[in-house]
Amino acid sequence: MVILITGASHTGKTVLAQRLLERFRYPYLSIDHIKMGLIRSGNTALTPEDDDELTNYLWPIVREIIKTAIENSQDLIIEGCYIPSNWKDDLEEEYLSSIRIICLVFTDSYVDRHYDDIVKHRSDVEKRMYDMDLTPEDIKAENRKYLEEFKDDALLIDDDYGKAIKGIPEDL
Repeated sequence: MVILITGASHTGKTVLAQRLLERFRYPYLSIDHIKMGLIRSGNTALTPEDDDELTNYLWPIVREIIKTAIENSQDLIIEGCYIPSNWKDDLEEEYLSSIRIICLVFTDSYVDRHYDDIVKHRSDVEKRMYDMDLTPEDIKAENRKYLEEFKDDALLIDDDYGKAIKGIPEDL
């Protein structure tokens, strides 16, 4: 099985990937690591701020990693924000039946109540160097976008992050 974890920045995708690794013993791959490897190696002129272009650039690579894992009966967790909302259109049913997706989404009220915590924990796993001026409205707008685009796969986080992700079914 391949588990995809997506969502807006700062929603805890990497933390969830780590917890699922501990639960299922599946390895995980961060799309951010692929992104930074390609950027730092000079294989692209894109920068970390080029979100839409990065999705178009990275998705074909990630899609083929997904297919390879499934073809080889390998379990894998892939996390990152560079998964397009129409990701299913690029995969045949033989692959789709082996993929589960979770999109982490903060509600507006969660951001209002936990903004300081979101900022405090933004570098718990990855050291972020380019989002120091993030506002509550920025976070809300990005999360609303993900909710609209991934509504069927959204895991709404409205009160307690830990409680919300513990509610993910064992069988996904």
